[in-house]
Amino acid sequence: MKEEKIKKVVREGYARIAKEQSSCCGSPATQKSKTRGYTDAELKAVPEGADLGLGCGNPVAMASLKEGDIVLDLGSGAGIDCFLAAHKVGKNGRIIGVDMTPEMIEKARENASKGNYTNVEFRLGEIENLPVADSSVDVIISNCVLNLVPDKKRAFSEAFRVLKPSGRLMVSDIVLLQELPEFIKQSIQAYVGCLSGAIMKDDYLKGLRTAGFKDVEILSEAEFPLDHITNDPTARAIMENSNIPMEKVREMSGKVLSIKVRGIKPQG
Repeated sequence: MKEEKIKKVVREGYARIAKEQSSCCGSPATQKSKTRGYTDAELKAVPEGADLGLGCGNPVAMASLKEGDIVLDLGSGAGIDCFLAAHKVGKNGRIIGVDMTPEMIEKARENASKGNYTNVEFRLGEIENLPVADSSVDVIISNCVLNLVPDKKRAFSEAFRVLKPSGRLMVSDIVLLQELPEFIKQSIQAYVGCLSGAIMKDDYLKGLRTAGFKDVEILSEAEFPLDHITNDPTARAIMENSNIPMEKVREMSGKVLSIKVRGIKPQG
């Protein structure tokens, strides 16, 4: 599959979600987010419209952020994790959100303005070519986004580049215990359903280590409920248009994991 075509489909899918101000899943965004590690207090603390229910975990909850940290969110969407991180790092800290979808950047900036977040900024860019200086951030977070990136090797290398020595990466993502059927793997449209881009768990961890990360460790993992995909109206329409049988997708039940993984950039 051609990377640019994949990016175009993903960008268009998430632009539509941003415009519709809805989750990519059938259940309300807040209800879905609660099942993935967000508390009522956290969801009430962010501007209305920042939570689109697009994640597969809560990376901020396990990132151990502290006052003054500079945090980079890969694939920041409407900004929920950036705003939660902003509360952790305080006025002396700074949050940078990067997203490749202009409509998401616009929505996130509107949310930042509504919430008067002066220490949060959003930049348009791709994870494989981050608009961020070398060795400039303390912590990287990401929420169910790296699985969408076609060139994960490049994405992991870019994350390593922008981290300060001793900086850490803390991401929530989707990985596989079994290879996807070829007809799903080759469907670029199914990327929007967060499934086609997922790779094997061991390959994911190996990719981080190859990029230079040390102490790579899965902090938690859980079966990713495929009903969030098969009951998702957007994903369902995409799969039907791509002639992907829903029963074949359901056969992957138990083979898809939501993980929280950590990696450290060595001091030198």
